[in-house]
Amino acid sequence: MPLGLRKKKNKSRESSNLVENEEVSGHPGVGKSAVNGGGLPPPPASMRPKLVFHTQLAHGSPTGRIEGFTNVKELYNKIAEAFNLSPDEILFCTLNTHKIDMEKLLGGQIGLEDFIFAHIKGLKKEVEVYKAEEALGLTITDNGAGYAFIKRIKEGSVMDGVKVICVGDHIECINGKNIVGMRHYEVARMLKELPKDQSFTIKLVEPMKAFEMLEPRSRGVGGKSSGDGKIGTGRETLRLRSKGPATVEEMPTEFEEKAVKKVDDLLESYMGIRDTELAATMVEVGRDKKNPDEFAMALDQALGDFAFPDEFVFDVWGAIGDAKQGRF
Repeated sequence: MPLGLRKKKNKSRESSNLVENEEVSGHPGVGKSAVNGGGLPPPPASMRPKLVFHTQLAHGSPTGRIEGFTNVKELYNKIAEAFNLSPDEILFCTLNTHKIDMEKLLGGQIGLEDFIFAHIKGLKKEVEVYKAEEALGLTITDNGAGYAFIKRIKEGSVMDGVKVICVGDHIECINGKNIVGMRHYEVARMLKELPKDQSFTIKLVEPMKAFEMLEPRSRGVGGKSSGDGKIGTGRETLRLRSKGPATVEEMPTEFEEKAVKKVDDLLESYMGIRDTELAATMVEVGRDKKNPDEFAMALDQALGDFAFPDEFVFDVWGAIGDAKQGRF
């Protein structure tokens, strides 16, 4: 089908969950599980590898141990249970750093030796912003559990001039409309459609900070990424999927890393969002496709809710091809 004709479309906790001053030294005995084929049911719990991860609250807490989750929502529930919190208090998680580092966000993969830091709700703020330009200069992502937040602020943009708005802030409300539960692309579209030369009100919740974490807001260097985007220190990762069971997989290959980064950049350019899990899914879909039309049809089947524009699909197909040929 040619591209132009595609259809658019309990707060108690077990004391054993917390350990004081424990040195994390890996997970001996963790084995590799086979990746389930399409449509196959997950293996019974007794046959799954027992993966234990260590976690802390980013603003400071004892160390907790969590296990038995298969997606982000279940992960948040496990963290909340360990620290006697409501899961709704968790905004997002970072890997191997307590700082609000958008290059270390927990996405669709967790290295088997990664340490998880949970950032919870802190100060609420309401800001009136004058939209002097069509583009506000924000890149939006979400935590996979209903909270959209700011991943990047472009230097010199409208939002860059509003110093109270920071990277990591959860967007709770726009012009009185509660957006909790909306996906990042919906929030980005809503902000883009706000009329120019008018003011709007935005309600935000910033992550709770420890005293030593209080510092000027971060936007990266020149509004761009400040790291290489790699996560994980082990040779295997736990892949969290929005549909289907979590699986233990090898660390991404060089092709996969380059292709996912490029597709994530294209998502930001076309849609104003960043989402490594979505980018990884698109690369996975396009890996064995022979032409753009075949790729477009596969995207419609796998991710039809997004209704990607044809130009974007062509660019993603080209990026995957470039990564295969090592042209990055």
